[in-house]
Order: sequence, then structure tokens, then C-alpha cells
Amino acid sequence: MAHPPTGNRGAVAWGRVAQAILPLLALLFFLAPAGIAADERDVVLPESGILYPGGFDVNTVGVIRGKASEVTIPESGPVRFRVTAGRDVFTVLASPSWYWKDMKGNMVDGMDVQVRGSKTLGKDGNLYLIAQEVRILNSNKVLVFRGENGSPSWRGSGLPGEGRGGFGSPMRGDGTGQGMGAGGRGRR
Repeated sequence: MAHPPTGNRGAVAWGRVAQAILPLLALLFFLAPAGIAADERDVVLPESGILYPGGFDVNTVGVIRGKASEVTIPESGPVRFRVTAGRDVFTVLASPSWYWKDMKGNMVDGMDVQVRGSKTLGKDGNLYLIAQEVRILNSNKVLVFRGENGSPSWRGSGLPGEGRGGFGSPMRGDGTGQGMGAGGRGRR
């Protein structure tokens, strides 16, 4: 009659499997955020000459009101939409596309909005606003893209209630400016 093997052969086999798998998991852990980080690096936008996202200037912050239209969600670079505010038309630069989708930002198209952000004139002669927050007027929903100091919420600041934890973070909220980590101090 054969007896089952004794000793720690099973444990040794599992140890070898773990040694083979752990380096692969570590590699995935470090490579996965690379695509997201690409949207976070400062780049000069070719058509406007604006440094994004780092071109936010707290000294030029203003508020515009108008109708949002032409939402554009690129594969890389900021989501953009236009706001017609009286005779002026602004191109609003919001956030990376993954953050925009996480915030459920598509609802702005065709809506009356109030946008707070850093105003600038592009090298193309057009008006731009790097969004800090967007308030959808008929629902009073607020999409928060930057903290009070202008730092991007999708990067997180490490301060309690300031910014969101970013992709995969347990601190993610619903983008309404309410609750733990939901964009910090949303205006009500």
C-alpha cells in the first residue's frame, strides 16, 4: 500500500510557484500606472501654447457662465469643451479623460454651466479657461478638478478632504464635492 508523501514537499512546491509569480506581479504593479501618469505630465498644448496641467495660475482665476457644447474627449491630453458666455467663447480644459469619465462629466454637453478656473489667451488668439470646478446650473452638481491652490485633484495632494485618491484609490468619491475624498471642498 502506498503512503502519501510526508514532509514539506508541497510547501516547497508552493514556495517555487510564489517565487515565479511575485516578480511578475511586481512588474505589473510598476508598469500599470505608466499609462495614467502619461496624462499627468506637463505638456505644451500645440494649438494654444498652454502648459497643461501646470499652466494653472491662481492670479488669473475667474468665473464664466454660459452654455457648454462640443465636448471633446481625446486619448491623451485634457478633455475640452466650449462655453459661450455672452459674446465670448472659451475653450475649457478640464482633466485627463479617465478622470472626466470617473466624474461623469459628459452630462455638461448642452447644459448651462458656471466654470471657475484660470483664464488665459492662447497663442491661437482664443480664450481658454483651465477648469478648477464646473457647476451644472440646473442640477447644481459640481465637478471639482483642482484644489483651492490649483493643484490637480486627479493627482491627489495627500491632505484630508483635498483632491481625490485617483484611479484605484479607496478614497475615490462620486465627484459631487460631498463625502470622503470626493473632490474636497465642493461648493454648495
